[in-house]
Amino acid sequence: MPSKPSENHNNYDDIVRRTVVEPDSSVRPSRAQEQAGREGYRALDDDETALRDRVLRALAESGANLARVTVEVARQVVSLRGQVGSPAMLRTLEDTVARIPGVETIHNEVVIAATQRS
Repeated sequence: MPSKPSENHNNYDDIVRRTVVEPDSSVRPSRAQEQAGREGYRALDDDETALRDRVLRALAESGANLARVTVEVARQVVSLRGQVGSPAMLRTLEDTVARIPGVETIHNEVVIAATQRS
């Protein structure tokens, strides 16, 4: 005699309840993460790769601390994101990138990191 569906512990719903973790609804992506999800991954073409290399080389030569700064390139638009330690370093980043041939627009989202007081 077949068992009743409520007695069958191997039906789809029971398996899902036992194996799938409930998502934490308190964690929401940022607007930037949502935008990136909509756009998806886009590989750089040769011109963008060359521009990104020029930007990174120029920033390294300027003495800028790039440990907490990311550089992204989309066509002739360079986006800078991250943190620097001083207003002078922030100006150095933007001024250096502005002088690079091929850069038409700079999106500077770099912030000055708060200093810790003792």
